[in-house]
Amino acid sequence: MERTSGGARTHCPYCALQCAMTLTEPASRAPGEPLLEVAGRDFPTNRGGLCKKGWTSAVVLDAPGRVTVPLVKQPDGSFAEASWDEALDLVVDRVRAAQAAGGADAVGVFGGGGLTNEKAYQLGKFARTALRTSRIDYNGRFCMSSAAAAANRAFGLDRGLPFPVTDLDAARTVLLLGSNPADTMPPFLGHLEGARAAGGLIVVDPRRSSTARLTADGVGIHLAAAPGTDLALLLGLAHLVIAEGLVDRAYVDARTSGFEALRRSVAEWWPERTAAVTGVPADRLREVVRRLAEGDAYILTGRGVEQHADGTDTAQAAINLALLLGLPGTAGSGYGTMTGQGNGQGGREHGQKADQLPGYRSIADPAARAHVAAVWGVDPDSIPGPGVPAVQLLESAGAPGGVSCLFVHGSNPVISAPNAGAVRAAFARLDTLVVCDFLLGDTAALADVVLPIAQWAEEDGTMTNLEGRVLRRRRALEPPGQARSELWILAELARRLGSAAQFDTDPETVFGELGRASAGGKADYSGIDYRMLDGDEPVHWPFPAGGTSTPRPFAERFGHPDGLAKFVPVKRRQNPETPSRPDELWLVTGRLLEHYQSGAQTRQVPELMDARPRLVATMHPTTASARGLAEGDTAVFANHRASISAPIALDAGIRPDTVFLPFHFPGGDSANLLTSDAVDPTSSMPEFKSAVVTVAKA
Repeated sequence: MERTSGGARTHCPYCALQCAMTLTEPASRAPGEPLLEVAGRDFPTNRGGLCKKGWTSAVVLDAPGRVTVPLVKQPDGSFAEASWDEALDLVVDRVRAAQAAGGADAVGVFGGGGLTNEKAYQLGKFARTALRTSRIDYNGRFCMSSAAAAANRAFGLDRGLPFPVTDLDAARTVLLLGSNPADTMPPFLGHLEGARAAGGLIVVDPRRSSTARLTADGVGIHLAAAPGTDLALLLGLAHLVIAEGLVDRAYVDARTSGFEALRRSVAEWWPERTAAVTGVPADRLREVVRRLAEGDAYILTGRGVEQHADGTDTAQAAINLALLLGLPGTAGSGYGTMTGQGNGQGGREHGQKADQLPGYRSIADPAARAHVAAVWGVDPDSIPGPGVPAVQLLESAGAPGGVSCLFVHGSNPVISAPNAGAVRAAFARLDTLVVCDFLLGDTAALADVVLPIAQWAEEDGTMTNLEGRVLRRRRALEPPGQARSELWILAELARRLGSAAQFDTDPETVFGELGRASAGGKADYSGIDYRMLDGDEPVHWPFPAGGTSTPRPFAERFGHPDGLAKFVPVKRRQNPETPSRPDELWLVTGRLLEHYQSGAQTRQVPELMDARPRLVATMHPTTASARGLAEGDTAVFANHRASISAPIALDAGIRPDTVFLPFHFPGGDSANLLTSDAVDPTSSMPEFKSAVVTVAKA
């Protein structure tokens, strides 16, 4: 294992900021103490800082209940230990039985945005060459797909932040929509201090989140727009930019196309109409656009904007606003989206998405298929066509014509998927569920076969952070017991299935193959090798062979053949669900500082669980009082999908028409039991952020 004399230089296992850290084995270790000591490392994204999750990340490495041997479900529902040969042979038998009965697409694969680039690449290759199935997608469909679709339409390229995160340091104004980095990636706040000091931090959120609180005392602006109205807000801001003569005409004429159609499309969103729909006063709207037009401004979007049935159009409206102001690709200004999962960027570039091949290539493109097939050593015609997106894939589990055998890697969909009760019921209908995990968590507990895997500190590999920077993850420990890398597991399964393609188990070798497969694609990694990543020098994709790092891909031209960015007019549509009775409220979901995603990892850390042990709902005092509720009372939240109970916390900073639930908790405390699985028609992103519920005292 590769280390410096001071320990293993690696990166945090959680969010896409990918904070740098060093892991060392302690000279002595008392019972109950972590296997490794964690130290923050000076790096541009985190500058030596870590959040609570990062500081405690080593605790999960030897969490109670760590799975270290293969497990096979018994007829009575219990698990029995098995050898690797027994477990893998059983999986292969089940795959063959499923495909004999229902064809190649009777087997599906569900991946994750936390997998290394190497594992994400190998998983897509495994699905298409060993399983020969088109049925593969991943939980990044829940995370970044709307922003990706909008960026591809507007810019011809999807990269979360098309500039280094340190560029934000000099910003005077930052408009932040649908993101709460004070809780989700605290070290990121250091890059907003310049804007905050200049009074230019503008946060759009229906509640006074931890980030929105940073705008207090006149150092910024909090726009408490109604849930589901971000698109209307952005259309109204674009209208004002045009109406008040704030358009950067030189930029628009030189670097964009489609302005006139955009101008016509926002004409109906005058300030007073926008204010009536969003609840944001017209004078506040004018204040925001004038501030943005002063220069040194950035517009950043997050999941709160995208996780809607109109998420792609909302992200598009944010891009349109940025283009009107001349921000994307301009020194000192820009537009970007806040990638959530640790490898949310790299995880979608190299083959986990239903419609993509490595290098961000379309699987329907004959030239792309031929290129990748040559790297894999297979016939291009043997590669399946596009599959189905995540919600549809999960809905098909156990259904006639759907998948009867499902592999799950790096994801916990019975907690993280929308309408989670329906997902759990679908998994119960499967003939075979195979889960690769290091804990017997919420999804793994339902599995027929659990394959024990190495954790982040027990493996080598690469990740791609929110700014498109490729990073080395280095092994600090050997995996415990019989836990293995997923690269080894996929190679063994492929061999048993008679795959025509060869599968290597060495991460560096797999990364080299990934580079060759990505060569010439939008996300070209072919010029990157592990030696480049040994230090902390910036390596941003695209990085073609013989080329250089590209930290700012839009500095001179955009990704379309003509080099121009495109205005794409969008219209507001009715939300799939809207409160229609006095007893109904908007439900919005999100994260807590102490927990991450479905909580599978952070719920293993006593320090984090002591701080946030269970689901608590946040409501406005007036709303609670009208329902006979006081601080700490237990309330029932219900809709046609489910009913859950939780104690309430009162906060005058949330809109009276809104209730907030974090989504980290299992079983009956899962907020996603209540969320809708309606999807965006372009990106297939589910509608997580604006369900409707009734609230009553328990």
